[in-house]
Amino acid sequence: MTRILTLTLNPAIDRTVTLDRLVPGEVHRARAVRDDAGGKGINVASCLADWGLPVTAAGVLGAGNAAAFEALFAAKGIADRCLRVGGETRINLKLVDPAGTTDVNLPGLAVDPATLRAVRAMLAETAGPDTLVVLAGSLPAGAGTGLYAELTADLKARGGRVLLDASGPPLAAALAAAPLPDMVKPNRHELEEWAGRPLPTLADVVEAARDLVRRGIALVVVSLGAEGAVFVRGTEALHALAPAIAVASTVGAGDALVAGLVAGLVADLSLAGTARLALAFAAGKLTRAGANLPGRAPVEAIARTIDVQALTA
Repeated sequence: MTRILTLTLNPAIDRTVTLDRLVPGEVHRARAVRDDAGGKGINVASCLADWGLPVTAAGVLGAGNAAAFEALFAAKGIADRCLRVGGETRINLKLVDPAGTTDVNLPGLAVDPATLRAVRAMLAETAGPDTLVVLAGSLPAGAGTGLYAELTADLKARGGRVLLDASGPPLAAALAAAPLPDMVKPNRHELEEWAGRPLPTLADVVEAARDLVRRGIALVVVSLGAEGAVFVRGTEALHALAPAIAVASTVGAGDALVAGLVAGLVADLSLAGTARLALAFAAGKLTRAGANLPGRAPVEAIARTIDVQALTA
């Protein structure tokens, strides 16, 4: 059985503040406040645990407020391989009003060379040929932009498979390195940055994704927000779209899509089956606050409603 490991080097406690209406420059009174232990890889692990898959969460946590993460891991049965360092994990603000969500991401903990060596030693000890590793999120201060590329090489040398969900220079460095990740999950903007051109149509997105596949990445998934996602593997390209759904919170929706992608890969589903499951995870999460799924049966019901179309561009 495939073992699943997620790595979150710059985690956060997501503080969601619900407002009647966000007006810049005004004083506001919150209608509700909610804290969720998160960070991209931890959100992926949370959704996979909800689905019933064993998963290990690794990363770097500030010892000063690690209890929020420890409570999440204990409640969901997530194996904890996170290193503790001095200080506190950052708190990111999510300001929610009827117009949408405004994100305020604070700086994270800085990591020193000794901590990075400990992370690499932990990965060497934990990951092997039967492991699918999700490298997700931004890199903390103290980590070079090439770290994901280096970790990808380390993990693939041990026979592991790597799914990368990153952005900016760390993503660019990983896509310019060898070996390449097995799978990547950029959004449209991140793919545009890599391609160096706008990608306004589905055909444009597919062509840029095919460029990555031709370079040696086995599976490219491009998230498109309300437009669903594009899945490209080999000569096959699909567009998956979820039906309209009542939204409780968008926090962690992209991470839920990655979790659904991992679940489909572990189950050895077809590309269409994987696309349906990934979109169902994301849509199901939208009905819940935080990075949580509504339960297996509701997600399976949503998966049956996902529209998947073959793309020939």
